[in-house]
Amino acid sequence: MVPAAPSMLRLTCVLLLLLGRADPAAVDYGLEITNNGPITSGAQATIHASLSTKNDSDTSHLFHFNWIYAPLILIEKSEQRFSSVINVTSEFPGIYPVSVWVTHKNCWLCRPIARNVTMLEITEYITGNLTIAQIEDSRITTRGSSSSMGSMTRISFCLHDPSNYFKSASFVYSWDFGDGVYQITKEPFVYYNCSTPGNGTVHLKVIAEWEQVGSIVHERETVQKTGDFTTALELLDAVKSIDVVGSRETHVMENLSLSLHINGTPPLALCWLIKSECIPLEGEKCHLVVINGSCYNLSHTFSDAGQYCLSVRVEKGVMMLQTYHEIEVRPTGIHPTFFVLLCITLASGMLGLVLYTTFRSNTPQKDLVEVADFDFSPLSDKDMSSHLGSGCGQICCRSCFLHSSQEAARESHELLYSFYKPLKTYTV
Repeated sequence: MVPAAPSMLRLTCVLLLLLGRADPAAVDYGLEITNNGPITSGAQATIHASLSTKNDSDTSHLFHFNWIYAPLILIEKSEQRFSSVINVTSEFPGIYPVSVWVTHKNCWLCRPIARNVTMLEITEYITGNLTIAQIEDSRITTRGSSSSMGSMTRISFCLHDPSNYFKSASFVYSWDFGDGVYQITKEPFVYYNCSTPGNGTVHLKVIAEWEQVGSIVHERETVQKTGDFTTALELLDAVKSIDVVGSRETHVMENLSLSLHINGTPPLALCWLIKSECIPLEGEKCHLVVINGSCYNLSHTFSDAGQYCLSVRVEKGVMMLQTYHEIEVRPTGIHPTFFVLLCITLASGMLGLVLYTTFRSNTPQKDLVEVADFDFSPLSDKDMSSHLGSGCGQICCRSCFLHSSQEAARESHELLYSFYKPLKTYTV
């Protein structure tokens, strides 16, 4: 008994030394563990563990992942420096805990630096979920558990089979829409026209069947699994259309006004965003407003020229509809229409000037008016008789008469001649 004392003391010192190595620098670690359950019994589940450290300088150590998964059956295990993955299976349904802890490499007796646990659910039924989507204009526009009256709705079943356990199975789907309508399909989806307002329930029974080699008799046997699924269906008024009314062209620093006309039942959640390209609007990265009518007016001023796109999304509950409106922003300057009008105005002015000059050149010159100095003072009869008397006396004879006539004609000719001879010229 005495010789054993030094051995026990030596072993105690070694354990203390190993335990001292477990926390060399008091580094904080985090361990995350996840699984892809629930899974069907017989299928494989994947469990993933990932180690993280809050001290980035601690990168020289190697680690070991220790798993506890009983009574599950281990199919495969892989380990990297900061992570580890195991695949397990079971033929018996239940909820099983799977735990893992991490120690430093080659230090089995060291204290764990991190540990965590996850619960894996294994069921004897088929696993999956139902989704509902509203169809508008041959495209899916809404998703969720709600649909709209009078519109076509697509109800789909999504099988959860991460290990491809049902790869050789054939499926039959039995649909019950809760309003007396039943349908059996071989496809995992069905189209349904919702016509009655209110809340409803859709039931689905899935049957999977395939052949496999028996574990005892080693003969081929038929295996069948089933699954029952239910989802609530809320009938709402659809958002059927969005019309953007307004110009597709504007100028820099010019206020552009647009009007949005929505065919849907308010209140509606409207989200709009103007970017250089048309993008789907997701989340709340847009201008979100709630409207209680069917029309919404917005205005925007552009600071740079280029091509832009207005993206508009309207939501009613879980229903959504989106549209786009392209906008061209021109730089500040003369608009092409104004330039054309200016050219037409200048051309019309030049044509008018040419026509005016042509007509003016064909107009006759104004007449010159000649004014002669005449003495229109009246002569008395006495002067007249004396004048006649001096010509031929008191005897009227033929020769005298002729002489008088010639004198009168000469005077008349001189008078006419002086009339056509201008003395003063005036321009009127």
